[in-house]
Amino acid sequence: MKNTIIRPLLLVLILLSTSLLLLTIAACNGDSNTNGNSDQQPTFFRYNQASGITSLDPAFAKDQANNWAINQLYNGLVQMDNDLQIQPCIAKRWEISDDGLTYTFYLRNDVFFHDHELFKGGKGTKVTAKDVEYSLNRLIDKKVASSGAWLFNDRVAANQPFKALNDSVFQMKLKQAFRPMLGILSMQYCSVVPQKIAEHYGKEFRKHPVGTGPFTLKIWRENEVLVLHKNNNYFETDAQGNKLPYLDGVKVTFMENKRNEYLKFIEDELDLISGLDEKFKDDMLTKEGKLHPNLTDKATLLRSPYLNTEYLGFLTKDNKNKALENKKVRQAINYAFDRVKMMRFLRNNIGIPATSGFVPPGLPSFNKDKVKGYSFNPTKAQQLLKEAGYEGGKGLPEITLETNGSYKDLCTFIQSQLGEIGIKVKMELHPSSFLRSKIAKGDSEFFRASWIGDYPDAETFLTVLHGENPAPPNYTRFNNPKYNEYYEKALAENDNAKRYELYQAMDKILIEEAPIVPLYYDEVLRFVQKDVQGIGVNAFNLLTLKTVKITQ
Repeated sequence: MKNTIIRPLLLVLILLSTSLLLLTIAACNGDSNTNGNSDQQPTFFRYNQASGITSLDPAFAKDQANNWAINQLYNGLVQMDNDLQIQPCIAKRWEISDDGLTYTFYLRNDVFFHDHELFKGGKGTKVTAKDVEYSLNRLIDKKVASSGAWLFNDRVAANQPFKALNDSVFQMKLKQAFRPMLGILSMQYCSVVPQKIAEHYGKEFRKHPVGTGPFTLKIWRENEVLVLHKNNNYFETDAQGNKLPYLDGVKVTFMENKRNEYLKFIEDELDLISGLDEKFKDDMLTKEGKLHPNLTDKATLLRSPYLNTEYLGFLTKDNKNKALENKKVRQAINYAFDRVKMMRFLRNNIGIPATSGFVPPGLPSFNKDKVKGYSFNPTKAQQLLKEAGYEGGKGLPEITLETNGSYKDLCTFIQSQLGEIGIKVKMELHPSSFLRSKIAKGDSEFFRASWIGDYPDAETFLTVLHGENPAPPNYTRFNNPKYNEYYEKALAENDNAKRYELYQAMDKILIEEAPIVPLYYDEVLRFVQKDVQGIGVNAFNLLTLKTVKITQ
């Protein structure tokens, strides 16, 4: 869509019209709760989802847009807090067998599905272990074709992996020990759904969601507006025993134009902007990455490590550029550019220079003191080139670095700094889909990539370099016997401290062998209106609104 210049008066009229439309939508079906105070205006949390929502069915919780909405409508057996620690949810407690193969969950007896006309008397029924059994089996049902089926591939027992022992006890059996399983169960894919409703709607369950979450669906006009209302029968309370949620509802708009989103936030018509559009970074942040002085009276900046590592990858096997199969060359490239300078001047310090390996901050096993990666050291880089037989870059074939247009500036910076020590780099720009295809086929010698964690355990990153994995995720074709041995040991290790030591040992191998060039660890940025309280921020950038308050 082309940007157009709108006259100021016309822009104001458009914004006012949109606001009135949303207020009208929110006022319809007057069961929105105002906490018993008729003088208090209903409090609705407002955010924009530029990418759109494709499904409100947890079986298709494949991206952030879907996850944010689904997280308001459903619950799972367990949940993550903002520190990525696993907490009880529908399950009040659980036990894991010594061999790590059997997980037994004991359910709360006060969790009910949202009211729906298909339930007896229109009232939501109590959640039982049978509902959990159905929901997880549904994920691996080929007829459903869930995008989350991979969660349990080769991980759960072949025969009856999910079983209700009685109404309040659910059991899951694994094929082999896999310690990150609790983290997987906290994902929105594993939300509990009612069999009666899901089977009644079939594929249309995507737009008729019924869960147990703090909010219920009121209106969803796809690509226009989504309105959720408070679930007055929600089971969770705060530390003082007050019922959650505090909000009366949630309103989501779907403006694709990020400038309009920015303007609505400035005009107090949105409560949140997540992330930062390149066009507005200098309007919202200083060069040091702090909130711009023009916004300090209006907004609060929340930031957190984000489980996303941006990196460059080498094809370590059958590379047409044989020089890149020499680890000293790969090490030299890692030392040859200044990550700190790159982040300051090209990203306003949004993100953390990747000087601690592949696993990013935010995960419990991350330890920058135990895992020391690469820093800027051109003298060391030159020495490594000499040891590799390419002193001053002489005789070193030109290296082709492939990326997409979004990372052109970063790669140009790296290209320039590598050139200063004699490493010649040619950059090629490709559409993202074409680049992914090339690196999956092994047709790219040196490429930019990123990896976003799926669950709160370092295994979700370290599996990317596991030698037995194909591409994806192992685009580098890295295969190191000691690394593979540590990986298998970690999966079966019950002691967290020992498992973290194995993870750190694996990251040290990656630093030594250098199949990748870690660039930076991304960050979550949230710009929030001053009157919003309790929103928090976490390394998955998962939006949780049940504890949010808006002061009036």
